[in-house]
Amino acid sequence: MLDRIKASIPSLAPAEQRVAHLVLSDPRAFANLPVTELASRAHVSKPTVIRFCRSVGYDGLSDFKLKLAGSVSEGVPFIHRSVDVDDKTSDVLVKVIDNTVAAFLKYRNDASSVAIEKAATALAATYQTGHRIEFFGAGNSGIVAQDAQHKFFRLGVHAIAYSDGHMQVMSASMLRPGDCVVIISNSGRTRDLMDAESIARKNGATTIVITASGSPLASAGHIHLAADHPEGYDRYSPMVSRLLHLMIIDILATCVALRIGGEKLQPLLKEMKNNLRSKRYA
Repeated sequence: MLDRIKASIPSLAPAEQRVAHLVLSDPRAFANLPVTELASRAHVSKPTVIRFCRSVGYDGLSDFKLKLAGSVSEGVPFIHRSVDVDDKTSDVLVKVIDNTVAAFLKYRNDASSVAIEKAATALAATYQTGHRIEFFGAGNSGIVAQDAQHKFFRLGVHAIAYSDGHMQVMSASMLRPGDCVVIISNSGRTRDLMDAESIARKNGATTIVITASGSPLASAGHIHLAADHPEGYDRYSPMVSRLLHLMIIDILATCVALRIGGEKLQPLLKEMKNNLRSKRYA
């Protein structure tokens, strides 16, 4: 959670940056002090303290303090342990699994339910009105975009995934108000994805971005679903980031499925399962 706040500082207003520094200087005290005292110590107004909490992706001051207290006390310690050249297979197994589990638990504590609610509502509304839903990603994130298309396809949602930069720009050029595009990026700095987001937003489409806090893409999107972890975006083979993005897609797909409703989905999924039985060995 503290790493997320640090990453968000450059994108915050000057007054909100003072609140951020106050949090980082003494997280335990911030979680326990009343808003009046917090505002006084940061030399800002009480509404600024609340705006800061929302700017970094939380529902408000109460939600922020609750998750901050949990993060500080129970401490899901996110110690990203890199694999070393002399590691044994058993060491690699433990490090890779520990890094992944820690990232998932950290996300559970840090995730903004408000942002997820907004994204799921936008996607469900796009589906119900028959507008376009598209998923964009480049490189490793392009595979996540394809997985997202498959997840939503199984729900009866017509969606398209593009991983080619030219196709993304061409498709974004055809998006219109009521359409929705989900853009997935580890770094939040990929030029092709930034260009596609800008075009889609200019054409009136809703842009949902799954990326790191404080990145240019995070600031550009209408709805930002933060995916923060210590794994550098310039690593040759991102692992934790890919799994974190896949999990966020799973959460979105589940939320959208609930909005579509079981009465409509259950018969569809049952028929699909029955039709696939002939494809399997008995």
